[in-house]
Amino acid sequence: MFQLARAISPGQTSVSKSYFLVLCVSYLLYSFYFLMLKNTFILLSLLIVMPFQLGFAAPDFAIIKAQAKLSDDTYLEANTLEQRLQEQGQTLVHQSLIPLSQVSYFLSRANGIQTIAIRGTANLENAMLDLDLELKPDAILDIKLHQGFGSGAKAVYEDIKPFLAKNQPIHLTGHSLGGAIAVILAMYLQKDGLPVEQVITFGQPKVTNVTGANKFDDLPLVRVVTLNDIVPLVPPISPMQIRDLDIFWHMGEEVILLGNKEFTQTNGVKSMLRATKFTTSIPSDKNLLAHQMATYLSLIEQLQASPKKIPYKTDISLFGFSFD
Repeated sequence: MFQLARAISPGQTSVSKSYFLVLCVSYLLYSFYFLMLKNTFILLSLLIVMPFQLGFAAPDFAIIKAQAKLSDDTYLEANTLEQRLQEQGQTLVHQSLIPLSQVSYFLSRANGIQTIAIRGTANLENAMLDLDLELKPDAILDIKLHQGFGSGAKAVYEDIKPFLAKNQPIHLTGHSLGGAIAVILAMYLQKDGLPVEQVITFGQPKVTNVTGANKFDDLPLVRVVTLNDIVPLVPPISPMQIRDLDIFWHMGEEVILLGNKEFTQTNGVKSMLRATKFTTSIPSDKNLLAHQMATYLSLIEQLQASPKKIPYKTDISLFGFSFD
């Protein structure tokens, strides 16, 4: 949720690390709650009701690169954004900063496709959305949403509707908070019958629960993450949510960037179990670096020629049953 600027002053570094400290505290809560899963029946129930990994099509890393660049563009100042988009063959249609939440996004068009790109956390107001993590019912979608992300997405939804062409395909992208809002916005647009063709997010946290993820499992979503980015593993799991089988849950396919021109893919239960690899370590600057768009862009660039897919392994078993 925390994008570092390319050139930051000592004061800005302090602010970025303060945001990251908040993330670390949330993550440690996640780890604590996960370790509280002592009730075998509950754990087995979770595994029964949640979908296992499916087969995946090979990712198109040229498309992913183009969307990553647009997600990165959301952090640009308004006076440089239009020129940058033109260099990428995009025409800026609309740019907006939502007053209350300070969520920033732009709408561009190229080759008959509309792209909505939403910025990640860049200020205190954005951070407050990140931390407003209670699951609350959404009357439009009839599912539960992360309250902060839901309110941010609803504001963008109301703001952007007049600028959308109803007969042109829509692509959505965003980094961190922007990715979370992009996913929920895609749900709203799909519910309205608009042609949502593609959603690609980077370092996106969870936005809904198991029921919500299952209801929108047809959303054309690809979540790109780096191996050490912990933001996609939050919000934390609450013991009360576990009791009711009502935990935060990801939807869509997860593409994990490994470095050295390698990647792997997963989803469902295996995506959830990936979080257990972090429970024995304290988040560090390595995790902060892994969340930056600069890191994503660098790893994606490596995959433009001859990417190598590595089979995903959880290395986790339960009573002799391997999840691999």
